[in-house]
Parts: sequence; C-alpha cells; structure tokens
Amino acid sequence: MRLLSRILSTTRVLWPFYIGVVVCSLATAAATLVSPFLIRDATDAIVSTATGGASDEVISTTTWTVFWLVAGLLVADLTQTIVHNVGGYLGDVMTARMREILSTRYFAKLLSLPQRYFDSQVTGTIIARLERSITNVTQFLQAFSNNFFPMLLTVGAVLVITAWHYWPLALLLIIVFPVYTFLTALTSKKWQKIEGKKNEQIDSAGGRFAEAIGQVKVVRSFTAELREIAFFGSRFVRTISLTREQSSWWHRMDALRGGILNLIFAGIYMVLFLRTLYGDFSIGTMVMLIQLINMARQPVMMMSYLVDTAQRAIAGSRDYFHVMELEPESRTQPELLAAVRTDSGEVSDSPATAERACRDRAEEQKRAGAPIVDFDGVSFEYDKGKPVLSDVSFTAYSGQKVALVGESGGGKSTIVNLLLGFYTPTAGKLSVIGSDVTEISGSDLRAGSAVVFQDAALFSGTIKENIAYGKPDATDAEIVEAARKANADTFIRSFADGYDTTIGERGLKLSGGQKQRIAIARAILKDAPLLILDEATSALDTKAEREVQHGLEKLMEGRTTVIIAHRLSTISDVDTIVTLADGHVDEVGAPAELATTDGIYAELLRLTASASAADRKRLKQFGIKG
Repeated sequence: MRLLSRILSTTRVLWPFYIGVVVCSLATAAATLVSPFLIRDATDAIVSTATGGASDEVISTTTWTVFWLVAGLLVADLTQTIVHNVGGYLGDVMTARMREILSTRYFAKLLSLPQRYFDSQVTGTIIARLERSITNVTQFLQAFSNNFFPMLLTVGAVLVITAWHYWPLALLLIIVFPVYTFLTALTSKKWQKIEGKKNEQIDSAGGRFAEAIGQVKVVRSFTAELREIAFFGSRFVRTISLTREQSSWWHRMDALRGGILNLIFAGIYMVLFLRTLYGDFSIGTMVMLIQLINMARQPVMMMSYLVDTAQRAIAGSRDYFHVMELEPESRTQPELLAAVRTDSGEVSDSPATAERACRDRAEEQKRAGAPIVDFDGVSFEYDKGKPVLSDVSFTAYSGQKVALVGESGGGKSTIVNLLLGFYTPTAGKLSVIGSDVTEISGSDLRAGSAVVFQDAALFSGTIKENIAYGKPDATDAEIVEAARKANADTFIRSFADGYDTTIGERGLKLSGGQKQRIAIARAILKDAPLLILDEATSALDTKAEREVQHGLEKLMEGRTTVIIAHRLSTISDVDTIVTLADGHVDEVGAPAELATTDGIYAELLRLTASASAADRKRLKQFGIKG
C-alpha cells in the first residue's frame, strides 16, 4: 500500500475531501451500529410481553415502546442513508479531482521528457498506460472511500462491542482478518506478476490499434485489414491463457480462504447459540450480536474484491510513478516542470513573451552583424559510438536562406532536430538567435523558430484553430491575413463553414496541398525570426507544389531560413548551400560557386540534367526530384 499512500501524499490539496470522507464514514458507521441495539430492545420487550401473559396495560406500554424503537430505527436508517450518500458524493468529487491532478501531471511530465523517450515508444501504448494507471488508482480509492472505509470502521466498532459482551466472540472474529490477510499475501505476488504480463499484451494491442486506425488508408491500401486484426486479436488470445492461470490460482486460494472463514464463523455462531441457550444472553442480545457479526462478515467476504482492486491500483500506481520518476529534458522550461506538480488542470501559458524576446534578440543579432544560426564544430550521435554528425560548421545571418543538401541519412533532419532543441549536440557549439542551445530551455529555443514539416501535422478541430495554434490569442483579421499570404484563403472560403470548417483528425478532410498551406499560414502567423522548411513540398504533386511555393515565398520574406531541399529549382536563389556526406560538411558556398566544383551540388546538377536510368536512380538517393 506504500504506492497508494504515495498517491494520497502527492494530492494533499484534496485534504478537505479526505476529512469529509472520514467524517461521513464515522457517521455512517455510528448510524449503522444503532439499529442492532434498537432491535435488541424491541426483541426483548416483545418476547417478555408475549411469553409472560401480560395485561392489556403492559401490552399497551410495550406497543408504545416498540413504536418509539421503530421511530428510532427509521431515524437511524435515514441518517445512515443521507450521510452515506453525502460521503459518496464527496468520494466521487474527490476521485474526479484526483484524476484531473494525476492526468494533468502525467501529461505535463510526458511533454517534459526528452525526444529520445518518444522515439522508443508507441503512442497507443503511452495512452493505454495513462488510462490503466490512473483509472485503476482512482477507481480503487473511490470504492474504498464510498464503501470499504465505512465498513472497516463498522468492523472495528463491532469488535469492541462483542468484546464487551463476551471476549471469546471478539477473539474468534479477530482471527478472521490475519488469516485472510496471510492467505491473500500468498496469492498476491504471483497474481501481480501475471497481471504485468497481461498488461504488456494489452499495451501492445492498444499501441497497434492506435497505429492502424491512425493510418487506416495505408492498412486498406495494402489489404492488410485481416492481418491487423489477427495481430490485434493474437495479443488478447495470449491474455486468455494468462487469465486462466491467474484466475485458477486466485480462485483456488479464494476457495481456501472462504472455507476457513466458514469454519471460523460456524464456531462463532455455535458459541453465540450456546451462550444464549445457557442464559448468558437474552434473545434480544443474541439477535443484536448476530446482526453485528454479519456486519463484520460482509466486508470480510468482500475483501477479495477489495484486494483485487487494490492490486490493480498498486500495479497502476507503479506504472504511473515509473513515468513520473523519469528525468525530464535538461532544458525544460520551469513552467512545464511546475505543471508536473500542479494541483489543478489550469496551467498558465504565455508563449507571446518568449517569442517577443526571441524577435528582440534577432534584431540585436542583425544590428551586430552576428549570425542567427551558428554551427561550430557540432557533432552528434543518437546512440553512443554511432556518430550521425561530425564536426559540422556553417552560419546563417539575418534574412539569409541556407539549403541543406545530401543523401538520405546524411544528417539533414538531425540538423533540424538540433535547431529545434529536440536534442543537444554531443560536441561543439550551436548558437541560435544569439543563445547557446545548451543554456536555454527547449521551449525558449523553439519560440524563436517556425517550422513547416513534410507532413503538415494538423490537429482535429477547425481551420481557424489550426492556423492560430502557434498564436492562440490571434484575431480573426490576423488569421485571415496569414491565410492570404499562404495562398489558402480562397480554398478555405469555398467550404460552407469557411474558417470554422472542422478538418478531422490530422486534417484528413483536406488535400495534401491544402494541409500544407494551412501549415504555412500557421508558421506565418507565428512570425518567428527563424524559419525551418523540412522538405515542405516533397510530398506534393507539381500543381499543389506551385500553389504551396507561393505561400513559402511569402513566408521566407525577411526571415532567416534553413531549407532541406528536395528540388534543386527551389534552392537556386538561396544564399548558401551546405552539402552533407555521411554526417560531414562536404561544401559550403553560393549555388553559382558550388555549381563549378566537383562536389555534391555539381553532381546533382549533372544528374538532374541527365536522362539515363542510372543517373535517375542515383538522384533518388539524395531525395531530389528532377
């Protein structure tokens, strides 16, 4: 239970709810315990009157006594009902707030983790882990606060009352709990081990499910529906054999526990009946004690469910804290780290401040004639001992356009990852807008840049929301102006709902060219001093590319731009070309200068002009279109 107590300690802000649940549980237990005493008195009064040949006056007095005892029973039951439901309400709200806190912290923690973490994870698995971890924890605490805790308090009071009347009864009743706990402990370790194996299969199935649904067109295009279903189903088939083993073990042990409990309660009833037979207890007292013992029996019999849900909660909390204990990105912004500890889903967000600071620094760099981007002997490796970049050096000044050219796998995308702060250099120095990337947070670094990827990466929602994603406080006029510059306003207005058109997940209702123009409008609206184009038009056909290129030209005006090129014609007017070969800089120079050398750029020009199949094949290795 250490992990569950850790959950409670990390949500201390909910202490008013904890206190409220405890008070209501105490009141519920007290009201529940009143009834057996009133029934005892009524039973004794009725038995003594009915068996003693009582007069009409005695019968009348007993009738009034029974009336008031029944009225007391009604008050006690109504009190128990009302207080129990008030406690249930507090428990429900408490667990909802706890879910909000834990989920927000988990999400914030994920967003603070290094990019390397996500490179090795399946999105669906991350989602499944979140759902299972927090759901299991909150469901257990909700059940415990609404039902189990009042019952446990009742059991404690029952033990005291039975001990007062006849201590051997209390002793027999006490034996139940350590016996049950011991037998449960024998079960728990093996059960949790099997549960972990089941979760691995379920996570794998959930991850594949998310991937297949997210790329359903690909699945259908390759008629892989049955194969995907087979893979998905096979994971659950494996859980069946694990469930058989787990359930068989659990229920064999539960039968053993139940049989031992039945023997102990049989002994309790025998003692109780014999003591009544020998005159130690009145009939009413016997009835009262039977009721009290049954009150204690109910939570014991329900303990299997309690232990089951507790085990799931423990396993869930273990997964939760495993993620929460991971080291965040070394340069994570303080506000995001604070969100990991937040007690509310409301998190402050002020990106405009960081973006203004970046624009100011860019102006300072421009006035000083200093570079906006400066790679100085930068080396990088994703895996130790396997360098991807080696001693890369080049600069880009304010307003300049720099194109990166090289074979696939040559390091172009890695340079973009470094510029965006997803990774930090292994060696050398990288400065962006006057700041060493190792000395500022990733968010501050990215605040100064806008990026258009090959995949437009839009979100579900409206066109307006997607354009304003980088500037959520933008006015409608600013959004429309950005769309016009991106050559997107015309097609947006052709939709019935215009800018309020819902585009579906990842923009599936839009064509490739339309999605890319929305992405360009998003970058224009952000108005960052550094622009990164990561093969922004490589996935488009010629017509769509022409439409998008107009928007890109508007976007590049007045900005320092780093371009990963896929068509030589689009980089013929850049200021500098950096050619890369196996992670090394091969050449740096203007297009006209590099065209006359025997380097990679000159080779690409020759290959582009060639019509031979061999040259075309070689050209594809660079990701260059003719």
